Amino acid sequence: MTTRRAIAPEELDTLNLADPRLHAEGDLSAVWRHLREHRPVHWNRATDSAPGFWVVTRHADVTSAYRDSARFTSEGGNVLQTLLAGGDTAAGRMLAVTDGKRHTGLRRVLMSAFSPRALEPIVASVRRTVDRLLRDALDKGRCDFAADVAARIPLGAICDLLGVPDRDRAHVLSLTSSALGSHEADGTAADAWIARNEILLYFADLARDRRDSGHSDVIALLAGSQVGGLPLDDDEIMLNCYSLILGGDETARLSMVGAALALLDHPDQWQALKGGDAGIDTAVEEILRWTTPALHSGRTATADSEVGGRPVGAGEIVTVWNASANHDEQVFDRPAELRLDRTPNKHVTFAHGPHFCLGAHLARAEIGAVLAGLRNLVARMEQTGPAKPVYSNFLSGLSALPLALKAA
Repeated sequence: MTTRRAIAPEELDTLNLADPRLHAEGDLSAVWRHLREHRPVHWNRATDSAPGFWVVTRHADVTSAYRDSARFTSEGGNVLQTLLAGGDTAAGRMLAVTDGKRHTGLRRVLMSAFSPRALEPIVASVRRTVDRLLRDALDKGRCDFAADVAARIPLGAICDLLGVPDRDRAHVLSLTSSALGSHEADGTAADAWIARNEILLYFADLARDRRDSGHSDVIALLAGSQVGGLPLDDDEIMLNCYSLILGGDETARLSMVGAALALLDHPDQWQALKGGDAGIDTAVEEILRWTTPALHSGRTATADSEVGGRPVGAGEIVTVWNASANHDEQVFDRPAELRLDRTPNKHVTFAHGPHFCLGAHLARAEIGAVLAGLRNLVARMEQTGPAKPVYSNFLSGLSALPLALKAA
């Protein structure tokens, strides 16, 4: 079991939702519930070092903002870390922080590599990897589920897609783990900045090597494609690889670790999965809702507007909080309960609208493979030490989860 301090709604006006420690060490469930009911569009006040921002908490308002990229653009940045620092220099060149026709063109290029048909060999490899990792953990009897199992699955898949050499993958994982958060409470913004730049430099080198190389990976696909009638330059290839490696690794990995913890904390749902009362597909969706590894997404208002009836000024930062929307009582029946057979399940873990996650099919397949592996191979799990949280205002999950496993 893990314990976090329950944050009371009475503390709301003293909270800074950009503080990574707050999300890692606090339980904000009551705060989100209070905001949804009483203050669905809340102003997080400015600090000495960063501007204030709007906090959108209701599912309906979150999905509305996601759909409307004309009023709420991602081109100022799509996470608090960059928005509060003044913007994202990759705007208009990296898919995640590009809107309009350019976004449509870039997305069309990448969709061919992320279609279910194109991903069939990757998904088959993922299933083999999960089986091998779980059997290794069972043979040893103990593992850190985060480091020994979950960390080795999505990174391997996205590195296969990008053609990252095996020798570089451990290094790439260490960088992705630091780029959007930290495993330690004292991780700094400078550490994250260094990690992000090292990832960019790595893919800049790889992109140069792949031009006209005859490779068939996503980097080669980007190098050989045009958007708006012009080829992508090395910077655009580098930036989109950076986006894919972060998005393709972190979300699925943190959901997998969160799934193991959820099954430990909810033995009735573990039995429902084991006994077939909950199918893998519905269980995947509920795990995605329950874990919500991407806490928020950020936008910038392009003009004076409103959200949920509150006036929002042009240029102001608008953050939509998946962590709250995925527990909205207006959308989910008894949202505080983990129910692996929940249907329908309109979670926003993969965002919504034009920026819906490109790798959603792959992430679902990866999480499904882990759930199926646990169901088929593991009889019993027991936590053997403290779980360690990720320190981030964007990512939610665990960097360590020590377990003892007994084979079925």
